[in-house]
Amino acid sequence: MNRLTINVLNIAIAAVLATGISACNRNADAGVSNGAADAGSTDAGGAAVKYAKVVSVDPVRSTVNNPKQVCHDETVTHTAPPKDEHRIAGTAIGAVVGGLVGNQVGGGKGKTLATVAGAVGGGYAGNRIQASKQHGQVTSTVERKCETVNDSTTKIVGYDVRYEYNGVTRTVRMDHDPGDRVQVQEGVTAVSDAR
Repeated sequence: MNRLTINVLNIAIAAVLATGISACNRNADAGVSNGAADAGSTDAGGAAVKYAKVVSVDPVRSTVNNPKQVCHDETVTHTAPPKDEHRIAGTAIGAVVGGLVGNQVGGGKGKTLATVAGAVGGGYAGNRIQASKQHGQVTSTVERKCETVNDSTTKIVGYDVRYEYNGVTRTVRMDHDPGDRVQVQEGVTAVSDAR
């Protein structure tokens, strides 16, 4: 055999071997994917998806204080003091009248004493009379009264999920209630909802 014939034979044998290996690989791949499908679901990369059983789900709550202002109208009464709050006018008028009346009584030194006594008594009486008749001016106004009150609200900010995988119980915080099971990845980390 010449050299050309040997080269052609080598190429033909290589082509047959390559075709056979390729066919074997296709059959092997088909067997693996069928087996994985029978075993359960797979992720986008073709790996088997693993689930852990949820033991408990505890909502995590946060309380937010929202101070707000509450206002209402209130009637307020004001009493202004009288213009002559020391009742000087009543005292003066009473003293003059009392002195005049006292001056009419008696004579000599008795008249002087009666005038002084009348002025003192009249002054006191005038003061008391003015006090009973005199009142401060009363006014009413409507005033707006406001106060700050706390309005607290509580909301759920997450869920502490306890799950069991391969006999080990772990906890993870999730943003939703996962249901009865959670998907786990390598390292046994919960990754998503699996209702």
